[in-house]
Amino acid sequence: MDRTDKQLCRWHAVANAQALQQIAIETVLASAAGAIHERGEFHIVLAGGRTPREIYHGLCTTKTDWSAWHIYFGDERCLPPRDPARNSCMAAEVWLNNVPIPPMQVHTIAGELGADEAALQYSETLRSVGYFDLVLLGLGEDGHTASLFPGHDWGTAPGSQDALAVFDAPKPPPQRVSLSAARLSRARQVIFLVSGESKHRAVTAWRAENNIPARAIRPETGVDVLVESTLLEPLALPDIQGEFKCN
Repeated sequence: MDRTDKQLCRWHAVANAQALQQIAIETVLASAAGAIHERGEFHIVLAGGRTPREIYHGLCTTKTDWSAWHIYFGDERCLPPRDPARNSCMAAEVWLNNVPIPPMQVHTIAGELGADEAALQYSETLRSVGYFDLVLLGLGEDGHTASLFPGHDWGTAPGSQDALAVFDAPKPPPQRVSLSAARLSRARQVIFLVSGESKHRAVTAWRAENNIPARAIRPETGVDVLVESTLLEPLALPDIQGEFKCN
């Protein structure tokens, strides 16, 4: 895939965070039903953060063939296994521990091993995995997604490792592991979940086609962005290109 190609991006305005969460839940379940019907399995990549947390909590009471679900994580913090700040712990607490997904089908990132070793191990885990059925991603105030930050390697080059070691993240903790942009793009469907006024400048930068990390996710089918409608309103940014630096 030519990483210089323009990102195909579809923007879907929603009234508020609650509406976004409900639409996301319905979309996840529809994706799961389609994948299970067509291929017998559903492979989903999870995002961290407050907005996904409510979505995961909402999935607890839904009906689906949980035995067919395979769970992966877009990124992870290098913290002890039970640290509540880990994305895997959040997802387990509000969702995964409460539904009968086979434990061997929940593929966590071993962040406690350190960024280098955890990235190597997760790349090996993903070696036999083809296209993800659905990738959920968020958007940071600086335009980052997963743990792909401005000014860092996003893993866009052909042959990039599936999982990247991150050592100097601008947000704590500094050590993290992130799926590369190339690996996140190998998906049948990618959905960004964007809510909260703090994301307004990043959304504006994205729509202005600034080279922020979120624009590096380029699946063949394009990406869908569920976004609160107020974040699509014009925002005056006199020097937005300088603020959102490319890698």
